[in-house]
Amino acid sequence: MNRPAPAVRPAAAPPPEPDARPGPLGQLGLWSVRHVKAVLAGWLLVVIGLGAFAPQVTTALSGAGWQADGSESVTVRRLAEQHFAGNASSAIQIVVTADRPVTEPAVQQVIAKAGELAAADPRVSTVIAPRPGATISPDGRTAVLLAGAKASPDDMVRAADDLKKPLADLSAPGIDVHATGASVLWSDFNKANHDAMMKSEFMSWPVTLAILVLAFGSLVAAGLPLLLTMAGLAASAGSLVLISHLFPVSVWAMNFAMMFALALGIDYALFLVVRFRSARSARSTRDIRTGRAPDTARAVAETMDTAGKAVLLSGATVLVSLSAVMLVPSPAFRSMAGGIMLAVLFVLAATLTLLPAVLGKLGPRVDALALPWARTGAHHSPRFAAWGERLWQHPLRYGALALAALIALAAPVIGLRTAMPSITVLPGDASARAGYTAVQQAFGPGAPGTLQILTPAGQAADTAARTAATPGIAGVMPAQDAADGSGWSMIQAVPAVDPSSPDLAHTVHTLRAELPTDALVGGAAVENLDLQHLLTEKTPLVIGVVMALGFLLLLVALRAPLIAALGTAASLLSTGAAFGVARLVFQDGHGAGLLGFTPQGFLDGWAPVFFFAMIFAIAMDYTVFLLASAKEHYERTADPRAAMTGALAHSGRVVFAAAGVMVAVFLTFALSGPLPPKEMGIVLGVAVLLDAALVRLVLLPVLLRLTGRAAWHTPAWLDRVLPRISFSHD
Repeated sequence: MNRPAPAVRPAAAPPPEPDARPGPLGQLGLWSVRHVKAVLAGWLLVVIGLGAFAPQVTTALSGAGWQADGSESVTVRRLAEQHFAGNASSAIQIVVTADRPVTEPAVQQVIAKAGELAAADPRVSTVIAPRPGATISPDGRTAVLLAGAKASPDDMVRAADDLKKPLADLSAPGIDVHATGASVLWSDFNKANHDAMMKSEFMSWPVTLAILVLAFGSLVAAGLPLLLTMAGLAASAGSLVLISHLFPVSVWAMNFAMMFALALGIDYALFLVVRFRSARSARSTRDIRTGRAPDTARAVAETMDTAGKAVLLSGATVLVSLSAVMLVPSPAFRSMAGGIMLAVLFVLAATLTLLPAVLGKLGPRVDALALPWARTGAHHSPRFAAWGERLWQHPLRYGALALAALIALAAPVIGLRTAMPSITVLPGDASARAGYTAVQQAFGPGAPGTLQILTPAGQAADTAARTAATPGIAGVMPAQDAADGSGWSMIQAVPAVDPSSPDLAHTVHTLRAELPTDALVGGAAVENLDLQHLLTEKTPLVIGVVMALGFLLLLVALRAPLIAALGTAASLLSTGAAFGVARLVFQDGHGAGLLGFTPQGFLDGWAPVFFFAMIFAIAMDYTVFLLASAKEHYERTADPRAAMTGALAHSGRVVFAAAGVMVAVFLTFALSGPLPPKEMGIVLGVAVLLDAALVRLVLLPVLLRLTGRAAWHTPAWLDRVLPRISFSHD
């Protein structure tokens, strides 16, 4: 008897795979997704609240601050402001040139109007009329009025902003009026650089957007970095305005903050969005297999626990690198570094809260408006995987070529010279440059850099005699006693050379060595020399601190001293190569015609210390992305080959695309008018290009190949000390 066949029951669905408990950043991502309205409302309040102050940024921030605090020249300026009716380096000089003697009535009328206009400004203490033998030229056709400084150097720059055009409007047929002096120079310098930065930003946006669309493969995803950038910029600009009420903040802080907010916002968004799309795609496949509903929130958590850690470490590295610039006691440098750090903080905060909330809200719509050829869920790049395999098989061949190229480009650094910018960095029609040229033609090449020597009144005669006998001094004016009875006398000495000449430094050094002990040597040109000396002195310290702190951060994150040290040291190669190229271009003048500038014969003095910190921060940004990915693969497989090739396969495309955006942003500055933005654009653009192409995508993977398991070894004593940070998501 046949038994009935048993009923066939459908196979039970396999139980859902349990998810690992998210780490701290994963939990932050989950919270942001589940409280998306609160996150969006919070950021909207921040952007509106702080952004309301942003329009004031160009007028509220400081135009001066390029000085060495505590230097002898700064002391001279402050004493001159206090005891000599503002006849200090920050005073405004009004130059009147005519095709006839300045004693004629028509010229005298213009001189009188210029004096009245300057005296009406509350920031001007007193106006000193032209004096024969001192501020009237030997040919009698040029006269100089001095508008004394009653306010701080920052306010005197603002006074120059307000006065230079009305003064120029006093010009008449055969009579030219120009404002000049250090305050006017910084006014013109800041305006020229601000206009150039705005022009460069405008030029960079279309290129940046095109690269983003190609990198993300989706118009919606490509817009996310712009969201981070706008939020970070608005918040940081408003914050800088508020902070400026507590202490001066350089207007350059906003320029650099804007550039870094754009560059890092793109980097961070690119890294997180690519990882999110991969996590969401993998989870969708897994969820379909297990019968579970798609869980976008968990994809966000996985993204934050992996890529989010790398972004956090990268942001910390950038902040640490720039914090070392605070070791330079110069207000402009400290506020520029502070402005960039503030922008980085806001962009980082938006990346770790706003971006996860938006990703969770978008879900699969992050791939909306995708390009036809885009592989939106791809996190693994076959091309970079193949490149990784090639490097693994032939490490010495490719490593030697990359190393040779970097060393060859870095070799010119040996002859690099630095100095503070000369008047030639200003456009030819700038007020300060026109007045500077007129003073030189009328009074001699060193007249715009007149030295101010303060000495006790009892030593004035001896100090004046010694000054006149010093080589490099063309003339000495009679000593002027302080009217307030302070006991100080001022001696003004005209050098024989242009203020930007290297010979002036020798003259100042000689005066300080041979004048009476109580004599102090200052003046605008000397302030530049003192700042240059300070920068030269502090550069090794800043470099050492930046590298030490960068190494410590990598060590804590990777728990691998060997690869942390190699990753840190490799950054020096791209930095050295960038400065080697800078010497060839800006000191030796190669390509000057193409870029449209006249070489000064040196690199601007603030470039080495400040650009090094910026380059190192960006280089470590890519180092973190690559090594964090390698560490993630090594934690999963314990296989050095899988770690190296997997890092390139999963991070190579991100590093390549991010570098492409940064190079496009930076090189647009090379097309700007004034020289300093050109220097910044070339140095940073070349550094990023070389660092991404030769260091991070060739040399660092080769080092991982050659060191093998030793790269990831943690000594027992170090294992007990360091915190346990994992980059994998189980």
